Amino acid sequence: MLLSIRHRTEYRYEAAPNYGVMRLRVTPRSLGPQRVIDWRIGLEGVERQVAFRDHLGNEVWLVSMAQGCDRVAVTAEGVVETRETAGVFGPHRALAPLWLFTRPTALTMPGEGVARLVADLGGPDAGGPAVAPVVAGQVGLGLAHRMMAAVADAVAYDVDDTHPATTAEEALARGAGVCQDHAHVMAAVARRFGIPARYVSGYLRLDDREDQTATHAWVELHLEGLGWVGFDPSNRISPDDRYVRLAVGRDYDEAAPMGGVRYGAHAEDLHVHLHVGEQ
Repeated sequence: MLLSIRHRTEYRYEAAPNYGVMRLRVTPRSLGPQRVIDWRIGLEGVERQVAFRDHLGNEVWLVSMAQGCDRVAVTAEGVVETRETAGVFGPHRALAPLWLFTRPTALTMPGEGVARLVADLGGPDAGGPAVAPVVAGQVGLGLAHRMMAAVADAVAYDVDDTHPATTAEEALARGAGVCQDHAHVMAAVARRFGIPARYVSGYLRLDDREDQTATHAWVELHLEGLGWVGFDPSNRISPDDRYVRLAVGRDYDEAAPMGGVRYGAHAEDLHVHLHVGEQ
């Protein structure tokens, strides 16, 4: 499938900040089931300082704000070819070792809520060590699909009940959240089983509309013999050819499309417009 994407993010400030730096992860790579045909990034109010590939394999731009600028816009657009692989991304390709993805983060730290889900799935006790990684084949895939369903059942999709700093435990306590919360919860549960898990940010072509207001997120588990396999609890499926991967990390903070800091902070308005269509 050929997907045409245009992702524009605009920040408008009440007064121009003194200085600001942003980190952009809005460049997809030709890896696994996707091939980038064309991609470009337009910058307004910021200048690129450096571009590099990080230890997780993400393409990263660092940009700085122009002095006196009260509006910043980043437009990433292009065409990506995707193919259906039943969610299988393939072997691990990054400098970071696999064991890194078994470690919890502040956003995925397991607590009572995660422990209940793990216990329901036949996993280790909350106070004990994580079990050895699940072996490949139907056992591992079967558990992963049951895990995805359990997460979707535990956290109802609700766009009004979360924010980027919401932890997996907070989402479980509320019983509601969005795609990033589903990814955090499933990553936390998988890691208790000793399965490497990573957060994925990207784009999803929706069936009912092409214009959207946010990117998407899902999770990948590393199953021996298969490599990384994707699971999207928000839609209860494994990613197919409607999905485009942007970045990966242990959680949202490490894979977010955009983030940064500014000095001389003032109130800001954020406007996001995303178009994902089939050519």
